[in-house]
Amino acid sequence: MVLKIASMLLSGLVLIACGIARGQDPASTAGSDALLAVREYHATHARKILDELRDFLALPNVASDRDQIERNADHLVALLERRGIAARTLRVPGAPPAVYGAYNVPDAARTVVFYAHYDGQPAPADQGWVSDPWTPVLRAGALADGADVLDWTELDGDIDEDWRIYARSASDDKSPIIALLAAFDALQAAGIEPAVNLRFFFEGEEEAGSPHLADLLHAHRDLLTADLWLFCDGPVHQDGRGQVVFGVRGALGLEMTVYGPLRALHSGHYGNWAPNPAARLAELIASMRNGDGDILVDGFYDQVRPLGDAEQAALAAVPDADTALRRELAIGRAEADDARLVERIMLPAINVRGIRAGGVQDEAANAIPTEAHASMDFRLVPDLGPDDVKSLVEAHVRAQGYTIVRDTPAPDIRRKHAQLVRMNWGGGYPGLRTPMDLPVSRAVAAAVEAARGEAVVRIPNLGGSLPIYLFDEILDTTLIIVPMVNHDNNQHAANENVRIGNIWTGIDMYAYLMARLDW
Repeated sequence: MVLKIASMLLSGLVLIACGIARGQDPASTAGSDALLAVREYHATHARKILDELRDFLALPNVASDRDQIERNADHLVALLERRGIAARTLRVPGAPPAVYGAYNVPDAARTVVFYAHYDGQPAPADQGWVSDPWTPVLRAGALADGADVLDWTELDGDIDEDWRIYARSASDDKSPIIALLAAFDALQAAGIEPAVNLRFFFEGEEEAGSPHLADLLHAHRDLLTADLWLFCDGPVHQDGRGQVVFGVRGALGLEMTVYGPLRALHSGHYGNWAPNPAARLAELIASMRNGDGDILVDGFYDQVRPLGDAEQAALAAVPDADTALRRELAIGRAEADDARLVERIMLPAINVRGIRAGGVQDEAANAIPTEAHASMDFRLVPDLGPDDVKSLVEAHVRAQGYTIVRDTPAPDIRRKHAQLVRMNWGGGYPGLRTPMDLPVSRAVAAAVEAARGEAVVRIPNLGGSLPIYLFDEILDTTLIIVPMVNHDNNQHAANENVRIGNIWTGIDMYAYLMARLDW
């Protein structure tokens, strides 16, 4: 129960404060005072904070729907202005708006930008939602545990940290936005001035792949230049512990088509004679990647930046979540002889996201198909870029005896070549990793630990991808990810949710970063 827990936290912090009075560092005293104030604020304003989140979640925000995005942007501008934060939308032709807020602190030496995105994934009715994704539902725990629905209108001060809110964008990324604003409110209510100039950048097309992000950053570079960007996207560690993440993998997509006979052929009359594109495609994929996920393309690992001493030490200290994950996901054995997940995501990867050829089950026919298609994505790490991957993979494909085309080949082209493959690359971007031993990196990790009151997990890079390299290239800034939502939040899927306790710790963390971050 939030009031009971808050009381315990306050009591504990009073003891800390007493210890400080006996000779601890004055900076620690100031930090503890800030935490006391912030926790008291969200304990006594819990209903207000959750109501504000509920109202925000009730606004549909599908990234491809421009009208929805504009309404969300207007709502965000109003939320910022209500707090005395100078707010405006940032625009470039053809793009949905980003929402920008600025709060200057007299004599502050540094400027920090907090990033989140306010657009969301679609939520189709057949996806498996048990309630309307645009009508936030409060449950007394996780849906998977059969938790009951609670009545928002009957909420009093007795709010349990394990309760959850179910709605699209509950975790990705609307609750971090509300947590940032509540953190600012808590500091203002306590009369605590931030230690840095604050900027807020809320993107409106992250879920659409950020196609206009580079243009936005170039067009508004003067407004967005800062000493540090803190990204509030993503989950905490699988064991519930907070984490600080210093980078992401890059991404690159590929669509491949392998060709067989011009028309489907009877597999009895022509099998073992006419080339089977499905079998050939399977062989081609297997030549790129073995059953342990290791990449077999010559030179693929040559440009991968080795982990430094600080990064290797951080990995060694990451708590084991693999055993629980294998049980949760019903995986008998992970790739690479049960290698640790955290180690594997430090490496590039080839993922086969889909294969299509002929028919299966009720649609199966005893025929040799005319074509076989594969959709793949590559996850990249520094310093292996998209152009490197394209060159290496295409050289490998040619070495397997294939001729590469970019368009659907005419019959005369198919007759001319024994092995033909169409390869079409999607948009891609490189990975980025901020050094973990920079003074600012150490300061952010220390601030998050102070706010959470526990050792946090330090991760060199996420397994997932974000185009944050653009901020580095265009703004020449440092980027660190400070996530807050629960790892089992179902982002991008049905029944997306956020645990209320994660909102409270997010408020603590963001308030502490605003008020006490120093490097």
